Amino acid sequence: MQEKFLKEVVGLVVGKQAEEIVELLDSKKYVNEFILAKKLDITINQTRNILYKLSDSGLVSSMRKKDKKKGWYTYFWKIEVLKSLEFLKDILKKRIAQIDSQIKSRETKQFYVCEKCNIEFNEENALLHNFTCNECGKIFTLKDNVKVLKELKRNKERIEKEIELLNELIKKEKEKSEKVRVRVVKKEKKVKDAERKAKRNLKKKEAGKLEEVVVKKKAIKNKKTGKKKSIKKKELSKKKVKKASKKIGKARKKKR
Repeated sequence: MQEKFLKEVVGLVVGKQAEEIVELLDSKKYVNEFILAKKLDITINQTRNILYKLSDSGLVSSMRKKDKKKGWYTYFWKIEVLKSLEFLKDILKKRIAQIDSQIKSRETKQFYVCEKCNIEFNEENALLHNFTCNECGKIFTLKDNVKVLKELKRNKERIEKEIELLNELIKKEKEKSEKVRVRVVKKEKKVKDAERKAKRNLKKKEAGKLEEVVVKKKAIKNKKTGKKKSIKKKELSKKKVKKASKKIGKARKKKR
């Protein structure tokens, strides 16, 4: 049923001759435009014209990839199922509005017809023509609106059933889209968490390295200060020896 609706959408936008493209585009993956042209047995320009018309209505999406050897871009396409179904639903709603308008008109107004030429006129136009056909000269007969009303109501019921089916398909498609969105969000969250973790680990490593450098510098500084202290102690002991030797010298002089 979904494929039938999608084909109807393509037929409305591009034409019935392009309906086959739905079978190729209704895929999870994007399809190469050259493969589409080959399978449809039409030129690449004809294929692109179809795709561009659908794209203008937002019914297909595309992505491009660059050929590393040749240097040009190739486009890949996919039908947007949800947008296409909603697009068709809007069209069917407009049809129902038109049918309602016709039903109201048939229920409140009178119509006349030339049975030979099968030409219909409303009451105003029939009066302008004096209830006589310009083509054959026959008198108009009053149109029986009962059959027309039955046909209009049958069409309305059929379209309403189609809208109900569309609503079910749209609901399912939205659920699918939501599941995909949740998966994408979870995947992005995992990537972000991994990036944050990597940054934290990097900061820890950098902090550890910095701490090692600080510790080494302190150790070097302590070694240097230790040497200075030992040098000062040696200098002080030499001074004490000198002072003591001077005192002994003075005492010897006094004895003499």
